[in-house]
Amino acid sequence: MANKVIICAAITGAIHTPTMSRYLPITPAEIAQNAIDAATAGAATVHIHARNPENGMPSSDLDLFKDIIARIKSESDAIICVTTGGGYGMSVEERVAVVPETRPELASFNMGSMNFSLFPLAERYKEWKYDWEKNLLEASKAFVFQNSFADLEKICQTMLENGTKPELEIYDVGHLHNAAFLLSKKLLKPPLHLQFVMGILGGIQPSIPHLIHMKQTADQLFGMGNYQWSAFGSGAMAYPICTTAALLGGNCRVGLEDSLYLSKGVLAKNNAELVEKMVRIIREFSLEPATPDEARQILGIKKT
Repeated sequence: MANKVIICAAITGAIHTPTMSRYLPITPAEIAQNAIDAATAGAATVHIHARNPENGMPSSDLDLFKDIIARIKSESDAIICVTTGGGYGMSVEERVAVVPETRPELASFNMGSMNFSLFPLAERYKEWKYDWEKNLLEASKAFVFQNSFADLEKICQTMLENGTKPELEIYDVGHLHNAAFLLSKKLLKPPLHLQFVMGILGGIQPSIPHLIHMKQTADQLFGMGNYQWSAFGSGAMAYPICTTAALLGGNCRVGLEDSLYLSKGVLAKNNAELVEKMVRIIREFSLEPATPDEARQILGIKKT
């Protein structure tokens, strides 16, 4: 399956707020339908966050997650990747509780503590739909996302106990070394699935030289062929990073979590539009989107 590219659709995330786009899915029904439509468009995996359906604020409510997951599974065979990154102010226990509760095939797993800053976004808008939006964004100036080594060990064990494959979120080069340490302690099982996250203030920024450096570092630490990888860039660098990742033999992620725009100045109406654009791009290079079952084979996931 050398010509297959796993496309992940990150449906809503916890970064963008309702003021930024009227198309941002908020309710369980909206999030699930966006995921189903993205899978139909060519996404093999869908990355899920939950939001308060009343005001769009990121939520760790397990009932919301279960509702979203049940809706997706009723109409799609896509691999569901739940977040354990959660949102601002959530404890490690809150963030990881979704794994034993829903036992997903795949779950995101941030590979370390970091400054996770969104406050520059607050400067772009003068009026807000909800009070929490500006307050949350500005508060991130003093926020440190915590994933200590004690937390990393706890999350590793939780995923092992529940048969969930971790998708290791790599926000900077040091996170690759954290993953190598956890692998050496047999807290992670090979082959690893790495996702290079590029563009969060506090982490590595989205450029092609940075992407190549991350890939070369992963090759040195884990050996070529001993891991799978994906990448994405935020905002305007979404498609340049995703296209480069696909051409380098990796996989990619698009979605309203990472960019609200289909092209310059044009808001994406849904996640399916973003996936369709990525499918068109990779097909120009004789590549094809992997199906969910092909993605399971590539990633070493046993279908549940």
